[in-house]
Amino acid sequence: MASKQTVPRKVLIIGGGFAGLECARKLANNDSFAVTLLDRTNHHLFQPLLYQVATASLAAPDIARSIRQILSDAKNVTVLMDEVTGISPVEKTVTGKSGEVFRFDYLVLAAGAKTGFFGNDQWEKNSMGLKSLADAQGIRRKILSNLERAELTKDYAERERLMTIAIVGGGPTGVELAGACADLIHRSLKSNFRRIDTSKLRVILIENSPKILEHYDPEQSDYAKTRLGHLGVEVRNETRVMDVQKGKLLLNDGSTLEAEAIVWAAGIAANPLTKDLGVETDRSGRVTPNLDLSIPGHPDIFVAGDLTNMRDRNDSFVPGVAPAATQMGNHIAMLLKEEVRLEATRFADRKHQLRPLFKYTDKGMMAIIGKNAAVMKVGNITMNGFFAWIAWLLIHILFLIGFRNKLSVLLGWAYSYIHNNPEARIIVNPPQTP
Repeated sequence: MASKQTVPRKVLIIGGGFAGLECARKLANNDSFAVTLLDRTNHHLFQPLLYQVATASLAAPDIARSIRQILSDAKNVTVLMDEVTGISPVEKTVTGKSGEVFRFDYLVLAAGAKTGFFGNDQWEKNSMGLKSLADAQGIRRKILSNLERAELTKDYAERERLMTIAIVGGGPTGVELAGACADLIHRSLKSNFRRIDTSKLRVILIENSPKILEHYDPEQSDYAKTRLGHLGVEVRNETRVMDVQKGKLLLNDGSTLEAEAIVWAAGIAANPLTKDLGVETDRSGRVTPNLDLSIPGHPDIFVAGDLTNMRDRNDSFVPGVAPAATQMGNHIAMLLKEEVRLEATRFADRKHQLRPLFKYTDKGMMAIIGKNAAVMKVGNITMNGFFAWIAWLLIHILFLIGFRNKLSVLLGWAYSYIHNNPEARIIVNPPQTP
C-alpha cells in the first residue's frame, strides 16, 4: 500500500536580508516545505559595506546579488518581488502591493529596518540615510556633485557649505562613513580639482554621547576618535541635533552648522509591518519575541533580524548585526524542520513546548576607520590598528555571497589600496519623474 503524501507546509518569508535568506537556504529542497520569499527588491544586500558604495570605493553590484540567482537551485523556493502592505495573523494571510494575497502556515517576518529619526520624521527630507543601495548611491551622488558645484562657484560661503559633510551618529556606520569620506576627499581626489583645495573640505561627525563607538571599550573609542582626527574628521561629542533644515543643522548649544550634505546615521526604525502583528513594540517599532523567536499568541509567526529587541536564552542581548540575523534565520529553519519531525511521533501535541530556544553566539564587533586602521572586539579580546583592519577585510570578504562578488571586492580594494584612486566615481542622476 502506498504511503500517504504529506502536503508541504507553506512557509512565507518576508525579506531577503541575512535572516530571511538564511532561513530560505536552510529549508531549500526540503519536500516538507513550500517556501515563498517576498522582497520589495530583487537583490540580497551586504549592508556592512554600503558605506563603501557611498564613498565610491565599491560599485553597487559588488555588494549585492540577485536573490533568484542565490536560490536558483532551491526547487521548493519561489522568489517574488512584491512589497508587503498588510499582515493578518488571524487569517494567516499577507497582502502584497501587487494585490495578491499570500496564505501561510508559517510566517517569517524579516523585513529589516529603515533610518529612524526619533519621532522627527520631517527631518528625513533634508538628510540622507544609509540603509539601501539607493541610499548609498544618493550619498555618493550628493558628495561628488557638491564638489563639482564647489569647483564652479565663486561664492565663498556657498563653496564652504558645499564642501561640508555632516554625519549624525557616532556608531559604527557613522565612524566608518566619516573615515571613508575623509580618505576619499583628502587622499583620492586631492589632485583631481584645480579651483578648489579638497584639503579644506570638512567632515564633521556629530554624536550625542560622550564617546563615539560607545559599545566598544573606552580605549577603543578614544583610539577611533584620535584616528579620525588624524584623517581630518571633526568629532563633536555631547552634541545633539535639535532640527534638520535644508542645508543646515540646529544644535543644542544654539549654534547652526551649514552643510550641503547631511547624512543621518543615528538611529533605526523597524519596518512598520510589525504594527500588524498585534503585539507590543518598543519606540523603534521592534518586537520582543518569545525565546523561540515566535511572537506571543502566534506560534506560527516568527520575527528575526532588525525587527527584534530581545535577550536570548542565556539572557545575553542580541544586537542588530548581520551575524545575529543569520543565526536567527538558521534557528527558525532548524526549528521548523524539527517540528515537522515531531508531528510524526508521540510528541506531536507537545511540539510547541519542545521548541529549542534561541542562543546568540557573539562573533564580535568590528569597525574600520579609514585606510589601514580598525577596531575589533571579540569577547574580552580587543585589537586596534593595522591587524584589526586586515581581520576586518578578511571577515567581510568571507561573508560576501558569491565568488564573483568576493573577487570583485578583493580586486577593487587592492587597486584602491595601491593607487588611492577609487573607480566608482561616476555621477548618474536619477531619472526624472514625468
